[in-house]
Amino acid sequence: MPSPSTKPLVATHEIIEPVEQIEDAIGRINSDVADSLLDRLRVSHPDFFETAVVSVLLKMGYGGAEQRGRRIGGTSDGGVDGVIDQDPLGLDRVYIQAKRYADGNNVGREAIQAFVGALHGVAASKGVFITTSAFTEKARGYASSVSTRIILIDGPRLASLMIKYCVGVQVTQTYEVVEVDEDFFD
Repeated sequence: MPSPSTKPLVATHEIIEPVEQIEDAIGRINSDVADSLLDRLRVSHPDFFETAVVSVLLKMGYGGAEQRGRRIGGTSDGGVDGVIDQDPLGLDRVYIQAKRYADGNNVGREAIQAFVGALHGVAASKGVFITTSAFTEKARGYASSVSTRIILIDGPRLASLMIKYCVGVQVTQTYEVVEVDEDFFD
C-alpha cells in the first residue's frame, strides 16, 4: 500500500500521479495569475504598458547583455512605441507596437497595416505587435503576407511570457520533487 504522501488520487476512474497533481495545480495558479496580469495591464497607464512590453522583450534576451531597449511612445512616436537595439551600434533593431485593449476589442488588419507603414518609415525589416486582447483573422493573415517580419503577441501569450520571464510577477514558493538515485545504490 502506498504511503499517504505518494498515494495517487482517483478522479473519475483515472489515477492521477502526485507529480501530475502538482503540475495541474501550478497550471491553475499560472492561469489565475495570467488573468490577473491582463486585468492589471488593461487598466494601467499607456506609458506603463509600453514600458512593460519592452521589459518583457528585454527579459527574453532581445537587446543583448546591455539591455538596449527603450520606450518611444507618445503623441509623436510615429506609430512605434518601443525599440530594441540588437547590436551595440543599433544597426539591427526590433520595433514594437503596443496596444492596451479591452478583452474582445481585437486588433484588426488596419492597425497592422499602420504598423507596417511605420516600420517602412524607419526602414525597419521586423517588428513585434503586442496587445492585451487578440488579433482578428484578417490581421493575422495580413501580418503573415507582408515581406516585413511581424510577430503578433496576443494577451494570453503576453501573460504567459511575463510569467515565464518573471516580469510583473515574483516567485513565492518553489517545490522540489525527488526520487531515489539508482546510481547511488549501484
